[in-house]
Amino acid sequence: MNTFFRHYASDILHIPVDSLLALGRHNPEDNSEPFNMALLAMRGSGAVNGVSRLHGQVSRRIFHNAFPRWPEAEVPVDYVTNGVHVPVWDSALSDELWTEVCGKRMWTPHLKANDLIREVGESVRQVSDARLWQMRSASRKSLVDYIRRQLARQIAGQGGHPEDITNAQRIFVPDTLTIGFARRFATYKRPNLLLHDPDRLLAILTNKEKPVQLVIAGKAHPQDAPGQEMIQRWIEFNRRGPARSHVVFLADYDMRMAEHLVQGIDLWLNTPRRPWEACGTSGMKVLVNGGLNLSELDGWWAEAYSHDVGWALGDGLEHGDDPAWDAQEAEQLYTLLEQEVIPEFYERDNSGIPAGWTARVRESMAGLTPAFSATRCVLEYTEKYYLPLATAYLRRANDGGKCAENLLEWKRHLADHWSKMRFGSVRIESTEEFHRFDIQVHLNEMDPGAIQVELYADAANGDEPIRQVMVRNESLVGQSVWRYSASVPATRPATEFTPRIVPFHRDAFIPLEAPDILWYR
Repeated sequence: MNTFFRHYASDILHIPVDSLLALGRHNPEDNSEPFNMALLAMRGSGAVNGVSRLHGQVSRRIFHNAFPRWPEAEVPVDYVTNGVHVPVWDSALSDELWTEVCGKRMWTPHLKANDLIREVGESVRQVSDARLWQMRSASRKSLVDYIRRQLARQIAGQGGHPEDITNAQRIFVPDTLTIGFARRFATYKRPNLLLHDPDRLLAILTNKEKPVQLVIAGKAHPQDAPGQEMIQRWIEFNRRGPARSHVVFLADYDMRMAEHLVQGIDLWLNTPRRPWEACGTSGMKVLVNGGLNLSELDGWWAEAYSHDVGWALGDGLEHGDDPAWDAQEAEQLYTLLEQEVIPEFYERDNSGIPAGWTARVRESMAGLTPAFSATRCVLEYTEKYYLPLATAYLRRANDGGKCAENLLEWKRHLADHWSKMRFGSVRIESTEEFHRFDIQVHLNEMDPGAIQVELYADAANGDEPIRQVMVRNESLVGQSVWRYSASVPATRPATEFTPRIVPFHRDAFIPLEAPDILWYR
């Protein structure tokens, strides 16, 4: 940073390079602390968000030490869950269905996010079982044709025997349940969880009455030896005689291959170790084409899952890299396949349609596809961040930047006088309905308009934290000691409420731009 950014700091930003480096450190005074790009980004932003609800929660925990006295729930990291662009990822077959049901304009952002989800849901829920199953059957057949071509090409490129190339062109059966697992092979993604008990997996795949075919694709980083070893294990499993006609490993995984897989897969498998999957979008691409998900309760699936749209692994808690927990989840995975997924796919009505499976496909497409589309994602960013922040920028830039100058003076005032403040006496009166708090605050030289006195209570029973602004009453000693009061419902004990002082400015982003906070005791 000193070598390459000293000129940038002094000649362009007109600040000492140490001031630039301080923006990327938890302790700005510690010159030995490594420079952190994430901290620099946060301190230069008006808002920060994760890419799923769970990612937002985890990020608040990760960055809590940047706001050390603030409750974790108030660390300024919100979330907007990722989404996929439906017209890019839908097959010609599913695009025909979407157009038939919703029209051509559905995925252009002409509605509010909630209206998009509602309108798509209402339309898709009218589609018949027969129409859905026709689309899914044709999509699976198209995928099988692709796998045959790709595998034959792969074997030929590796100098394989002509007989193996010929056999590859006949592999898989178009009306068999097809499960897919395709992604970067990294240890946290646990791509070999399904291989925990190879014999049990083989029995699932080769069941004569309810067979399953499995396509695996992925890459490992050239320097990721554990990832490469996991790929090797799949290749070794695939070489077992009975597995050859039920398992395919496709090499050179890329976007084009992913496009074919997500369009035809019946069940998309995802087994990351919670909470390492920030969001994940491959399973969203499957939704677009009527595929279902069986995934760990991590990333986007932690907020998307319900029993009528797919299947879930795990208990929604974190267990680290405990081998015993991995074994327990592998058992859960096998059981779900044996007792729920596979029977539902093969249970047919008089028309030969798996009514339970198509009902799940319908609800997944209706409820999840619009909710996890790029259309909803862009609309949410626009409504939640882009427009409010654009307005805030204009306020700061207008009138020659007077608002920005005012903010700078406010921050200097806080820096000069924050440490001089302290709480005085606190009096609490409780009735059956309310707790009334009256407190004295020694502001000393602090401008009362530069701060806000609040009552705070942590979240309880699944509710949000309580944050009640206290009313400033009369001055008790000149302009240095003030009385503040507030009443809160007596639904919780008075002892759970704590007075605190936080910075306040109508145009500031708190606590991103002013992380100070003072608690009573």
